[in-house]
Amino acid sequence: MPGREACAARTPGDPDADRHWLNAAIELSAKCSVSASAFSVGAVLVSAAGDPIATGYSRETGPQDHAEEVALRRAAGAGLDAATLYSSLEPCLRRRSRPVSCAQLIAASGLRRVVIAWLEPAVFQPGGGADWLTARGIAVVHLSDLAEQARSPNTHLLSP
Repeated sequence: MPGREACAARTPGDPDADRHWLNAAIELSAKCSVSASAFSVGAVLVSAAGDPIATGYSRETGPQDHAEEVALRRAAGAGLDAATLYSSLEPCLRRRSRPVSCAQLIAASGLRRVVIAWLEPAVFQPGGGADWLTARGIAVVHLSDLAEQARSPNTHLLSP
């Protein structure tokens, strides 16, 4: 799991820790199989103590999988109310491949904090997951200076 070696000193909420864990999520996005119809995204769930709970990346266990969905499925049964989800892309609010969006899954999980690198561009569906989560009392931190790095495995989708 990316970042496991630095867990003890990497508690969510600390700016350096947030950058560390978001970089770990971005690294995971590089593992995604290339797709012409979906973004490559990585996600890491981290406890309040700075221990990784679960990871996931797009298409990791199936062709329709989203990164956040995989990580949340792996964390089933873990109390997530004090955990933080790090995702290289804003969680989707709408999706064609499943009836429940990643933003809805996050809200239902009890998570109270999400850190992202870039906002979902309107390539496949309109974005809006961050605003939707914020409206439900879930803190969303946007580290936009990492957006270019997070976009890197998706350039084939963003080129004109």
